[in-house]
Amino acid sequence: MPETDGPVRPSVAPQPQGVAWPTEAWPEGVASAAVDALVDRAFEDPELAASYAVVVVHRGRVVAERYGGALPSFTREPTPVTSTTPLLSWSIAKSVLHAAVGILVGQGRLELDAPAPVPAWSRPGDPRGAITLRQLLRMRDGLGWNEDYVDETVSDVIEMLFGSGKDDVASFAAARELAHEPGTTFNYSSGSSNLIASIVRDHVGRGEATARFLTDSLFGPLGMHDATIRCDQAGTFVGSSYVYCSARSYAKFATLYLRGGSWDGTRLLDASWVADVHVPASRDTTAPDTYYSHHWWLDARGTFWASGYEGQRVVVCPARDCVVVRLGHTPAAGYPALRSWCDSVVAALD
Repeated sequence: MPETDGPVRPSVAPQPQGVAWPTEAWPEGVASAAVDALVDRAFEDPELAASYAVVVVHRGRVVAERYGGALPSFTREPTPVTSTTPLLSWSIAKSVLHAAVGILVGQGRLELDAPAPVPAWSRPGDPRGAITLRQLLRMRDGLGWNEDYVDETVSDVIEMLFGSGKDDVASFAAARELAHEPGTTFNYSSGSSNLIASIVRDHVGRGEATARFLTDSLFGPLGMHDATIRCDQAGTFVGSSYVYCSARSYAKFATLYLRGGSWDGTRLLDASWVADVHVPASRDTTAPDTYYSHHWWLDARGTFWASGYEGQRVVVCPARDCVVVRLGHTPAAGYPALRSWCDSVVAALD
């Protein structure tokens, strides 16, 4: 059973009349002094460390935007961040993966509550064969996993992304044994996401075929022309971690969910698929008023967000018809300050 107090009522903010969809260019608006001050704070507050990009969208218009800092490199001079700089998603990619699955579910090609089609679990008697796609999306699959970003001696995610699992992330994750009965326990796992990505791969094709699928069915229709993904040597989209695009493109992706899956008269995601994001499956016991749904985080007020390592955030608030994108480098100790900053920006939009 979910570890929550009950569902949050789904809500959608329709595109305002007379405001153009941002497929090719974002309409521009004007922010209040309070919002401008908060955007400045994102680049000045030492608790947030380094911010690279902030984009605030209110009622379909970009009302505030700022860039700063430079991306470090071992092989060249640091790259100054601008409005066109592709920025790494880290786990924001998990929410992009949610959209990819939603497209296939909408086409009748995947079933949420059937056993997940993972070949390594197909042997008779393997208890992992009962794990469903929905349980993987909710990260209640029961697989043993340590999502530690600091200690490589105990971290499964570091070993998967940078060690022995890097060439075939899904096989690395599929080899995990059960630690809990499927469906009973929430355990955040990048391995679960890459298992899902392998299921997508097996339906649309490996490597470039997966990239084309995402471009044709998601990035292209949204006008995310700078969006790219990274696949491993097995041709699996590393859906736990590796999407690259500009901050404005991340805002387009968030707007698709803000609008309930429709985009300029075309339905890209079923309304029910987006509505599921508003239904908490698990409570995050490490942070107040925080829940997990289907590869998205949410609170009890109806705001939901995609979240990535080192403080990547894409926040969606239907009640205020807004999107807040913040990309940068914030250590874990600064996460509460970042959460407070995001909440403050949303509250300042009226």
